[in-house]
This record gives sequence, C-alpha cells and structure tokens, in this order.
Amino acid sequence: MALIENGMSNPESWLSGVRLKRQLEDYTNCINNLIWQRQAIFFAATMLAAAYYSSTAALICYAAVLMTELLDLSLARRLEAWQGNDTKTARRFLATVMANTALSALGISLFVIVVALQQSSTGHFTPMFFLFAAALFAAVNNHQLVPALILRLTIYGATFLFIASIDIWRYNPPLKSEPWLHVWTVAFVMYFIIDCSFVFLKMYRDRLKQLEVLQAEHIKALEAYKLKSEFVSTVSHELRTPLTSIKGSLDLIMSGALGPVPEKVAPIAEIATKNSARLADLINDILDLQKFEAGEMVYNFRPLELGRLVQDAVDANHGFADSLGLELVSDLPEITDVFINGDEARLMQVLGNIISNALKFSRDGGRVKVGFRALGGKARIYIEDNGIGIPEGAHDNVFAQFMQIDGSDQRRAGGTGLGMNISKQIVEQHGGVIDYISSLGEGTTFFVELDLLDVPDLDL
Repeated sequence: MALIENGMSNPESWLSGVRLKRQLEDYTNCINNLIWQRQAIFFAATMLAAAYYSSTAALICYAAVLMTELLDLSLARRLEAWQGNDTKTARRFLATVMANTALSALGISLFVIVVALQQSSTGHFTPMFFLFAAALFAAVNNHQLVPALILRLTIYGATFLFIASIDIWRYNPPLKSEPWLHVWTVAFVMYFIIDCSFVFLKMYRDRLKQLEVLQAEHIKALEAYKLKSEFVSTVSHELRTPLTSIKGSLDLIMSGALGPVPEKVAPIAEIATKNSARLADLINDILDLQKFEAGEMVYNFRPLELGRLVQDAVDANHGFADSLGLELVSDLPEITDVFINGDEARLMQVLGNIISNALKFSRDGGRVKVGFRALGGKARIYIEDNGIGIPEGAHDNVFAQFMQIDGSDQRRAGGTGLGMNISKQIVEQHGGVIDYISSLGEGTTFFVELDLLDVPDLDL
C-alpha cells in the first residue's frame, strides 16, 4: 500500500533499486573511510620498490594507481549526491564501479608485475606479498558488491598465477622444484582469500537482511501509527460536537438560567459539569497533540508585550485560584516595553497549564506568584508556588505524555497528563526552553525562557 501511495508502479523493481543503492553506498562509504589507509599502503609499497628496484617504474605505477583512486572518489561523490532509488540509475552506477574496479585492479597488478619482472629467481616474495595484501584488503572491505569483488579477485588471481609462473617459463624446472612449490602455494593462498571473502560476504548479507527486516517493520509501524493517529483524531472530533452540547446544557442549568436547581440535583449536576470540562480539556489536548505529531500546528507569531501577556494569564486563572482558596499574584518589574516574538494564544495556553498545575499542587491557603525578568537577551517567565514540590528523578515524567507526578486520590483537580508535554513543544517551537527548580515539600518554580525582541525592530 505504501509503495503504491508513493507512486511506484513496480514495487519489486523499486525494492531492487533500493537494495542495490544500499550496497553501492556501503561500497563507496568504505572507499571514503579507508582512503588514507590505502594511500599509506600504496605509498609504502612504492617507496620500497623505488629503493630496491626501478624508481621510475615504481612512480609511474603509483601514478596509475592514484588515478584510479581519484576515479573512485569522484564516483563516491556522485553517488552521495544521488537522491533516487530507481534500478536503472543504480545499474549505471554499478557499471561505473565495475569499470573503476577493473582499472584499479589492473593498476595494482601492473605494479606488482613490474616489480616481479625486475627480480631474478627468488620466489618473488615482495610482489607476492604486495598482491596478497591487496587481495586480502579487497576480501575484507569490498564484499558489499559481489560483481566488483569477483572481478577484482579474478584479476588478482590471474596476476598471482602469472608471477608464480614466471620462473616456470624461464627455466622449465622439474615438478618437485621450488618454483612449482610456489605455484601450489599461490593456489592455497587464493583459496584462503576466497574463503575470507565468503566469510565477510555472509556477515554483510546477514546484516543487510536484518536491516531490511528492520526497515520493513519500521514501515509497518509508521503505517500503524498513521492509522492510529487518524483514528484518534476522528474520534476526538466526533466527540467534541456532542460534548460541547452536553457541557453547554450543564453550564446553562448550573447558571440558574432555566430556574432554580433542585437541592438534590445540584451536587450531581456540579459533578457532571466538572467532568464534562475535564473531558473537553482532554479532547482539546489530544487534538493539539495530534497536530504536533502530524506537523500541522499553526502559529501566528507577532511582537507581544511581555508584561501584558503575563498579567492576562494571571487574570485568566484568578477564578480557578479563588475556587481553591488560593492566592494568585503577579510580580512584574517596573520596566515596560519588554517584547518577545510569539503566538499569544499558544503562550497563554502554556502559562495557563503551568499556573493551573501550580494551583493544583499548592497547599490550602498557599500563594502562586507569576512574573518575569529580563536576563541579557532573554526573558524568563516564572511561576512560583509553595506546594508539595516535585521529587528528584521525575524530570522526564513531568514533560511526558499522559503522566501525572501525583497519582493519589488527594489531588485538588484532575488533569489529562498532556498539558506539560504540549507546553514543552510549544515553547520549543518558539525557540525557547521550559524547565523547573523544585524542593520536595517546599515548592516548585517553573520557568520559560524566550528570546527578547528589540524595540526598534518592532513593526506594530
């Protein structure tokens, strides 16, 4: 389903392209990561060959090998810039890799052959060891692309046999002579290298399969998450309409607009009113959460006078404070014209969440103080209470979804467990920070830090 939605008419071809691209990326990443290691090996081999054999031939061969290295690096850069997954482009890259591999292997083989031809009948230890190192390096690090690995090892294998056969051609020795022993030793070494290649190839293939399984599970999880989000959003919207009607009717009854509320009915109606308000808050918080997760939260940023914002938040929560028998006061500095850039409705939501929490967790007769201070280029809004405090180690839970620090039945008021998580996301979208300082049993101070806006930059 996901493949079709993405406009892919041939999923198998697409998956093949994705798999091949992954192998190409792994191959070229290895080229990039080991470039200096390879250069150190090539340079050391060149210096040895130049010191003991022909320096001119050694430098020419090194230049040829270096040229193939530059071609590989150029290919790696082009592959990094490729953003697609189509099989056709992936196969073109593979063809280029094969051509570069052939040139690289031939360059290295030419180097060791030139060294071998300059030797007398000594077993050709030096060129053989150079070639063995190159073949083993390929077996360990170039297993991501099997065609390229086979091509490289085939060229190296032919070079091994050629060097081992030089003395056979020169002197035609008997079968039990040392030159023939070198030939059989080369065959053993080639078997060893091929076996190493299979081991590393199997390890890589197993890792690739595990990665593909994880990717498939990730796609399934994303699809399930999308379905869940759509379901929650739909249900929340469908619940909001009848709940609004129920809550409005209960508010109308409790206001006395329809006549006196019977004494026996009033407590039940009051409970229903409070719970309908709690349910409305929960639905609104869930809808906000879905907007965040879908990236659909819209902000209306504009310059805001900080003192007025804080005072409005205090005024909006006075009724709740009075209902709990608590004092809610503002603590504003004498300075005026302190501005921030923000969405007024969303910042009021943040301050409302923090203030209501401070009131809920305050003791009888307690006081909650709300104010701000300008600190350099930052404004710090703080909400200070002398309530029960927050225990150590609860920081993550404070800002987690559906979490309540106080899960007892003695809370003054319920909550959705989403308010602080939503507040954190809103503040972060404003480029700010929200955090708290607390002493258990003494109280808590929450603060929100936002960037100040220079007055000359305002366009009011």
